[in-house]
Amino acid sequence: QVKKQCGQKLLIRMKTKCVPCSLNLDTQCPAGYTKITNGPGTPDCRYYLETKTHTLSFPGCRHRCVKEFEQPECCQGHWGPDCMGR
Repeated sequence: QVKKQCGQKLLIRMKTKCVPCSLNLDTQCPAGYTKITNGPGTPDCRYYLETKTHTLSFPGCRHRCVKEFEQPECCQGHWGPDCMGR
């Protein structure tokens, strides 16, 4: 049995929205993503609050999320939607 499918695994990374660290404990990653940070997340961002006269900037936290994605691809010498061509 010759292998015809040689899909590549891709890791898609993303970060959640920056919010006050105290509010970030329960933040979830989008559906299909796995959270790789713990507790309040990573304190590496700033969030903004707008008042009538000013925009205030505060240090905040966000979570890192990853999703594994298989990119279908035919092995060398095969092609087509079902990788049957030679």
